[in-house]
Amino acid sequence: MMNKALILASCAAVVSSGSTVSLPDDFILGAATAAYQIEGAATEGGRMWSIWDTFSHIEGNTFNNETGDVACDHYHHVDDDIELMKAMGLKHYRMSISWPRIMPTGTYPINEEGVKFYDDLFTKLIAAGIEPAVTLYHWDLPQELDNSMGGWLNASITDYFVDYAEFCIKHFGAKYNVKYWITFNEPLTFVNLGYSEGTHAPGRCTDCDRGDSSTEPYIVAHNVLNAHAATYRMYKATDQGADGKMGITLNSVWGEPLDSTDATSVEAAERFVEFELAWYADPIFLGDYPAVMKARVGDRLPTFTKAEKEALLGAQDFFGLNHYTSKFIASSGESGGDSWGGDCGTTSYTKDLDGNPIGADSDSSWLKVVPWGFRKSLNWVKDRYDSPTIIVTENGVSVPGESDAALEDALADSFRIDFYSQYIGNMSLAI
Repeated sequence: MMNKALILASCAAVVSSGSTVSLPDDFILGAATAAYQIEGAATEGGRMWSIWDTFSHIEGNTFNNETGDVACDHYHHVDDDIELMKAMGLKHYRMSISWPRIMPTGTYPINEEGVKFYDDLFTKLIAAGIEPAVTLYHWDLPQELDNSMGGWLNASITDYFVDYAEFCIKHFGAKYNVKYWITFNEPLTFVNLGYSEGTHAPGRCTDCDRGDSSTEPYIVAHNVLNAHAATYRMYKATDQGADGKMGITLNSVWGEPLDSTDATSVEAAERFVEFELAWYADPIFLGDYPAVMKARVGDRLPTFTKAEKEALLGAQDFFGLNHYTSKFIASSGESGGDSWGGDCGTTSYTKDLDGNPIGADSDSSWLKVVPWGFRKSLNWVKDRYDSPTIIVTENGVSVPGESDAALEDALADSFRIDFYSQYIGNMSLAI
C-alpha cells in the first residue's frame, strides 16, 4: 500500500464512464507556478539577470524570441492574482523564490527590495487562507555566478546555494510558518536540456559554442545532488526543520515497453526510467547511483565520497514527482559515450507496433494523454523506494486549440476536466 499521494480535499474522480473512486479526506489539491515564468520585472526592485534572462535574450533560443521580462507581470499584479486564487477556492499554492531577486549576484548582500516583495506576497497569501509551498530553485541561477565560477559545473556552488536557502528558510520559513520546501525543480530537465542538448539555459552542449554533452550533465547533476543534501541537513538543524518538510521534485516520463514480449524492449523501458528518475532518486533513497548508470556511463559518472553518501541517504521528507505523459520505449542499440541519451541507449515512440497512439494529443507535441502511465509511475516509485510519501508537485495538460479559441469555448473546458478526472482517478488506484 502506497503512502497517500498528494497534489499540491476529499474528492472523487472518474476512472471510467459511470464509476468513481474516493480519495483520502486529507488529500491536498493546489496549483503551482515558477518565478521566472510569472513574475516579470526582470530588472526592477534590485533584481539582476539569471541564466534564463541571458539565454532567452539570444535570438532563436525561444519560441518567437519571447523572454520573461514581463511574463504574467505577477510582480505588479499580486493583489489581482491572489483575488483570482481566492475566487477559484485555492487553498494550497506551490511557488518559487527567485534567487537573483533575493541575492542578485548569487551571494550576499541581500536585496531588501526583493525580500519585501516576497514578504508582501506571503502576507497576502496567508491573509487569503492560502498555504504556500516553496521551491528554492526553479532554474533561475544568478547569471553572475555562472560568469564568475561556472555555476552548477563548479562543486563550490553548494556553498552559495546553501547560503541562499538558509536565508530564505530562516527569514520566510520562520515568519510565515512555511511547512513544505522543495530544493530543486526537475533537475533532469535543467541538467539535460541545459548541459547536454543546449536547448535550455545556459545553452551548453557538444555541438553548441561551448560545452561537453558526454561529461557536463553528470558533473552538474552530481553538484545538484550534493547541494540538495547539504541544504536538507542545514534545514533539519533549524527550528523550522523540526516541524517542516523538505524534498526534491523529480520528473519522469513513464516508459512502457514497445514490445512487452521482447526482453530487450522490457529492459530498455526499465533503463529509461532509471536514467530519468533513479539517477536522482537512488542516491537520496538508496545511497548511490543506479548500477545500470555506473555500468553504461563508466568513469564519466562522478563518485560520491563516504561523507556525501551519508549526507544524501535519507535527505528527504517526501518524494516530489512531476508527471505529465508516457512513451513506448525500445532499445536504440547505442552503447553510449557521447551524451546522456546515447548512454541511456533507448528510443521513444508515441505509437505502438500496430500504429495505435499511446494517448490523445494535447496542444504540446511532447504531451500525450496517458492516465495509466501516471499510475504505473507512482507504483514504480512505491516499489523501488519502499512506499515513500509522494507529493505530486506538477501535473496538467495544454488543450488543443485553446490559445486561439474564443473565451466562451475555452471556458467549456471538458478536455482538461476529463484529463484530471482520469489522471487523479489513476492516482487513487495507486494509493
